[in-house]
Amino acid sequence: MQCPQCVYSNPEGVKFCLNCGENFNKNNAQVDDKSFFYEFAHYVDMIPKFERTIEPKFQNIFSRVFRNHSELEAERLFIVGTALTTPKISEVKETWPKPWLFARVFVIALLAFAGFYIGVSYFRNVNFIPGLIIVGSFAVPFTTLIFFWEMNAPQNIPIYRVIYVVLIGGILSMLVALMFFDILKNNINPITIGIAEELAKAVTVITFVRYRKYKYILNGLLIGAAIGAGFAAFETAGYALRALLSGDGRNLYNTILWRGIFAPGGHVAWAALTGAAFCRVHGDHPFKINMLFRLKFLRVFMLVVVIHALWNTPIQGMFPYGHIFLMGASWIAVFLFIRAGLKEIGERKVKFQE
Repeated sequence: MQCPQCVYSNPEGVKFCLNCGENFNKNNAQVDDKSFFYEFAHYVDMIPKFERTIEPKFQNIFSRVFRNHSELEAERLFIVGTALTTPKISEVKETWPKPWLFARVFVIALLAFAGFYIGVSYFRNVNFIPGLIIVGSFAVPFTTLIFFWEMNAPQNIPIYRVIYVVLIGGILSMLVALMFFDILKNNINPITIGIAEELAKAVTVITFVRYRKYKYILNGLLIGAAIGAGFAAFETAGYALRALLSGDGRNLYNTILWRGIFAPGGHVAWAALTGAAFCRVHGDHPFKINMLFRLKFLRVFMLVVVIHALWNTPIQGMFPYGHIFLMGASWIAVFLFIRAGLKEIGERKVKFQE
């Protein structure tokens, strides 16, 4: 059934377009709410056949960002991951998804931050300061996280679980990092900071991935990104509060601005890489400690530690060009893992059919 509005090919029997929400029965009785939901849930795992590609080209991956999207499309995304809406592995497409919701989330966060900024800077109302710090700290990490969520092709992790991991995983990883710092005491430097924080996030990622049995590489990317987003946002909020208490309002805005700019290539990407590497060695097998010493995991973890250490090293002229380079290196690794994750889905589909 081809939609007259967006020309999307819908499955036979649906009463509305799964892409734009166009009602096919405008002249008939209204659709029953219950049947509407179950029909909606039944076809939620149907992936549009148009604009899909296996080529990892930026113009293809982000081609839907600037297109018009209905609220129904967003609702369709937000109900994935439940027992009713998680597709079977045989129904999952191993082609590159086309995320777009993350851009809308960023615009909403930007508008909210602008409102708090006006309240603080122009109206001098201190009641807006907590909102300014919270929204400013979470805006970019959470936007990046939504991107990873949209790239999770298996669609087996609901958004409420992702938010849970952000909050609990973020604070848990920070507490574990503080334990490592307490052990190090006077031996804290850029290298030990990188080791301690990345090891803390790795322990937290492994805990969440192991007990929830998220076995796909793309699942590891998403869970890792959720923990990294929580870590990054809470850390930024702390630095912003310090800047505020120092009495320098400009330093507060600079802290939020620069940490927001570099957030996608920082803790979010690093923890995502660690999670993907662990899922790659874990798979369907029972967890064993020797998995953490396999080369496939160690080389990714060491790469993350080295990037983190260089990120914190006070090299002359490093900022911001060095950080841009490190951020680019991190995302090259992320896209390589996305490609590996999609390839893994194809291999599992073959095994499933056999």
